[in-house]
Amino acid sequence: MAHPLFVLNGSNLNMLGKREPHLYGTTTLAEVRARTEALAAQLGLACDFRQTNHEGVLVDWIQEAFEADAAVVINPAGFSFKSVPVLDALKLIRKPLVEVHITNIHQRDDPYRHSLVSLAATGVICGLGVNGYLLAVRAVADALGLPSA
Repeated sequence: MAHPLFVLNGSNLNMLGKREPHLYGTTTLAEVRARTEALAAQLGLACDFRQTNHEGVLVDWIQEAFEADAAVVINPAGFSFKSVPVLDALKLIRKPLVEVHITNIHQRDDPYRHSLVSLAATGVICGLGVNGYLLAVRAVADALGLPSA
């Protein structure tokens, strides 16, 4: 049976490929989803890929991941920097939790540098574009002891 993996995406990521392409590139979230789900399946992970612009919905999904004893890859986007409710929910996760940012948040303007989510994350991948999602899925599979594909 495949291990459950939630890949959760926060605010404005539905606009990926359109919004600030000089920062985030031209790849759409649908393309990221297809690549992520394909790799997850190869690695023995059952991928549940979601995006929301609503903080409470994201908290509900994190709690759902906890109840499913799932690993989590999260790109919290704007919820990274001020959302204590998201951080508190993420503290529930018992399996690997990998935070992903498309840009290198440490090179961004001050409001985008300090992620609260990092306080709960097993690891953080930032600045490697949308490939960060694939690296995060591989990191989860490795942490779970799954065979490499």
